[in-house]
Amino acid sequence: MFSKATEYALRATIYIAQKGTEENKIGIDEISTAIDSPQSYTAKILQSLRKNKKVIRSVSGPNGGFYMTEQAKKQSVRVVLEAMGEDDVLEKCVLGLAKCSASKPCPMHSKYKVIKEQLIELFETKTIQQLADDIKNGEGFINNRSK
Repeated sequence: MFSKATEYALRATIYIAQKGTEENKIGIDEISTAIDSPQSYTAKILQSLRKNKKVIRSVSGPNGGFYMTEQAKKQSVRVVLEAMGEDDVLEKCVLGLAKCSASKPCPMHSKYKVIKEQLIELFETKTIQQLADDIKNGEGFINNRSK
């Protein structure tokens, strides 16, 4: 559904929300290992996520790393999609047709419309902190090593 970069961005954001604070910044090595992503690729993704300081923040230097503010953790997951330039995926036609609409639907429009509305609601109501809490409580995982 999303690009590999956005999948990793979602995982990284959840991990940083779970582990990182202004006092306890997380390094790139730890993040890339935790989300099963190559380090150089993770660095590019984190750069996108910290561009406008809306999702994550970073500090350079020996005590540096990545973290999230409490305010950022309260945002909906959709903010990650926006930072990665993929929030429009939730709005698009499932077949990728530019002119798909209720008046001129693709063959999947009526069935997918319901699913699309549920996806939009999910990404707009679920917060980053809620997902981090789910991981902390053992109700999910963010890497391929988990059982």
